[in-house]
Amino acid sequence: VQLAESGGGLVQAGGSLRLSCAASGGDLIYVHMGWFRQAPGGVREGIACINDEDGRIAYAESVQGRFTISKDNGAKRVYLQMDNLQPEDTGVYYCAADGAWGPLVDLVLGVGNTNYRFDGWGQGTLVTVSS
Repeated sequence: VQLAESGGGLVQAGGSLRLSCAASGGDLIYVHMGWFRQAPGGVREGIACINDEDGRIAYAESVQGRFTISKDNGAKRVYLQMDNLQPEDTGVYYCAADGAWGPLVDLVLGVGNTNYRFDGWGQGTLVTVSS
């Protein structure tokens, strides 16, 4: 599965950004999608995911209540609306896609296998939040 992200940029603390990720290719029955981020010098963190079959959504505690994930089924596109951004949200944001829901949601909830290889992984888009 090929993924293409867009929407990163520079924003002041308290501001908002919307990320978009378009999926193409692959022959998966379901394409569950999610967002990860990696802060400078930090580890990769799963932050949100959405189930392609039934629409279930999960968020990491660090973004719960501030970020909203949604999808456009017809366009195979997933979005991440990020509100009330803070400097600690700075990092490279990656889109991920997989035919299996379990590994994706486990990573977002902080209990997954960090070495898991997804069916699709985006090139990343930089989000910088200034104080």
